Amino acid sequence: MKKLKKGSKKLLNAWAFYDWANSVYTLTIASSIFPIFYSALFISNASEMKTVWAFGFEFKSTALITFVTAFTFLVVSVMSPILSGIADYVGNKMNFLKFFCYVGSAGCIGLYWFDVSPERIHLSLLFYFMGLIGYWGSLVFYNSYLPDIAFPEQQDSVSAKGFSLGYFGSVILLIINLFMVMTQSDGEAKMQMMRYAFITVGIWWALFSQYSFYYLPKGTSSGHKVTMNVVFNGLKELRQVWKQLKQNLRLKRYLYAFFVFSMAVQTIMLVAVYFGEEEIAWGSDGEKTTGLIVSILVIQLVAIAGAVLTSKASEKFGNIKALIGVNFIWMSLCFYAYFMETPVQFYIAAGIVGLVMGGVQSLARSTYSKFLPETDDTTSYFSFYDVAEKIGIVIGMVIFASIDQITGTMRNAILFLFIFFLFGIILLFRVPKTNKDYF
Repeated sequence: MKKLKKGSKKLLNAWAFYDWANSVYTLTIASSIFPIFYSALFISNASEMKTVWAFGFEFKSTALITFVTAFTFLVVSVMSPILSGIADYVGNKMNFLKFFCYVGSAGCIGLYWFDVSPERIHLSLLFYFMGLIGYWGSLVFYNSYLPDIAFPEQQDSVSAKGFSLGYFGSVILLIINLFMVMTQSDGEAKMQMMRYAFITVGIWWALFSQYSFYYLPKGTSSGHKVTMNVVFNGLKELRQVWKQLKQNLRLKRYLYAFFVFSMAVQTIMLVAVYFGEEEIAWGSDGEKTTGLIVSILVIQLVAIAGAVLTSKASEKFGNIKALIGVNFIWMSLCFYAYFMETPVQFYIAAGIVGLVMGGVQSLARSTYSKFLPETDDTTSYFSFYDVAEKIGIVIGMVIFASIDQITGTMRNAILFLFIFFLFGIILLFRVPKTNKDYF
């Protein structure tokens, strides 16, 4: 196949299409069907307190899954720079993108056998771990392709297009999964359909990724053998990136801000459905299942417009000012969520989350890409970006889970997150205004 030129429409579409493939994980597994399924397992086991024994301790059910999620992100944050260094040395990051894609896909399929009984909880959490690490591990290499395939003036729009495709594709599969679940008359049949939904996610992810794999640059194999020195090349490269950041005040200060506000954004997105399931008065279990899935659909549909609107706002007001505005909305949501009690209030929050969810992710990624210095080593810089994001998520999730476990309510935990948005806004104001296109 003839190599596509940088900036070509087909190449940009191929890159964005990976979002179509992998975003079904974030919607069905991370955000909707799995949290509902996970909660239902405790109801079916007549566990009124919703506690579970794992790793020798008794956990509140929501705290356990949050701690496991935090641990997964810690693994990714340690592993990604090492793998990035190997990818740079070998000269083919496509292999790593494929590897994590297939690990994640297998983890999703494995969730079919998920169970919270003491005999199976650890294997079940392993499948959950595989799906999560596959998704986030692949993003290290996927994101690093952005400056390779798009020119700076294209990056905001193609980044937004990727998120929009992801939301649209994931909504299609969720509607199919919703039909599978809601057409069943009894609870056991609904649970079985949810298990089948996990399989459809794994197949969708692996299947549609093939289009991106076919057109994205493959790189060239260097023929070098991987030694222990090579294994730690990624960590050395991160140190080099950090040294270079000291000479780039704008990029360094932006990363500080990103680290703080991303910590809160990702935590909210990962726990939103668990919060809605536990803290909102839905009425019957059937109304709860329907309500939570509908709210996720609202988030995804609004997010398509949100990503585009945020991109337009960045063109008019500049990237940093747009990010400051979005963070103000997120901060307000933390206060609103603390007082939410009814389904209607939850739907309103879902709509607002959708409006700013895709926007903040898309704009944060493209802003970082724009601020990068001229370099061919984009993987190391995006590895640094991803490590900062993952460590932030680990801190955010551990704080959230700890407050949830200690106080017994997720309301206190989500209220605490407003502090991160406040500091994120303050840090964004400190980013030097040296380029009118970005400010």
